[in-house]
Amino acid sequence: MNLIDAIGSFGFSILRLSTPIIFAALACTVTKKAGLLNMSVEGMMLTAALAGVLVSAVTQSVILGILGAVAAGCAVGLIVSTVNLVGKSELYLTCIAMNLIATGGTTFALYMITGTKGTTFSYLPSLAVPNIDIPLIKDIPLLGRIVSGHSVLTYLAFLTALLTWVLIFKTRLGLRLRSVGENANAAQSVGVSVTRIQTYAYIIAGAIGGLGGAFMSMSYVSWFSREMVAGRGFIGLSANNIANGNPFIALLFSIIFGSADATSNVLQLTDAGMAYFIKMLPYVITIVSMVIMSLLEINRRKKMKQQVVAKAIAELHLEGKDH
Repeated sequence: MNLIDAIGSFGFSILRLSTPIIFAALACTVTKKAGLLNMSVEGMMLTAALAGVLVSAVTQSVILGILGAVAAGCAVGLIVSTVNLVGKSELYLTCIAMNLIATGGTTFALYMITGTKGTTFSYLPSLAVPNIDIPLIKDIPLLGRIVSGHSVLTYLAFLTALLTWVLIFKTRLGLRLRSVGENANAAQSVGVSVTRIQTYAYIIAGAIGGLGGAFMSMSYVSWFSREMVAGRGFIGLSANNIANGNPFIALLFSIIFGSADATSNVLQLTDAGMAYFIKMLPYVITIVSMVIMSLLEINRRKKMKQQVVAKAIAELHLEGKDH
């Protein structure tokens, strides 16, 4: 393999491995704008991954399989929002419980359906989402090798980033999401139902997370295996936390984390120790980035406070001159 082919293959792997992280990050972006931390995205994706395989195997339809995964993700989002917003449970504990339920529940369902706790590979005739070649671009030597030939869901992930930005910043629902997230009491005082808007946010997040789950079991591979999401939901949550609710920045950091995953896979062939170090990097980057962001925010607030104090002193000084 020459250098161009190697770079192209590595770039292709980055986009492929970034796809589920992008969906997870965007799912968390929607709920973050509504003032909620979506730690249940891991459970959304895992449940959706199983649902996609089951529905596609039963119906022999890729489209219905994807819709089944999306519906499963929405159902998880609805359950979490109902338990938290209506039942008044603690959100973090609810999300952790839902992730544990998804882990145990999918394994139990897998055993009841196939008689095994491992994988559906030899037991269910599930389908895979097709890969597509992009006309013209596929013929460009390096760019075509990187960009063309991906799963439909990979291209949908990038489109979803744009659609998420439009939803948040260009629609009435997005305005309400942001108003609830910034000041729920103020939003409620002008007639916005905080519970309803936050429920919508979790359902939309479930749909996006469901696409991530569908990618894992219908594109990354064409079967379901226990715990196959393998922390990608949490990495997506980390990307969103760094992006602070900006879909495009979340997309960028998802690709950065996907690059770390791709690098780790390459290094496993040469140096296993270094590979595990690379796998650790997304979490290290998250911690460092969050610290930097916190320091910047503290500095910003400090400057604002100094400006307010200086303005107040100036006004008092002027009042003293008038008297």
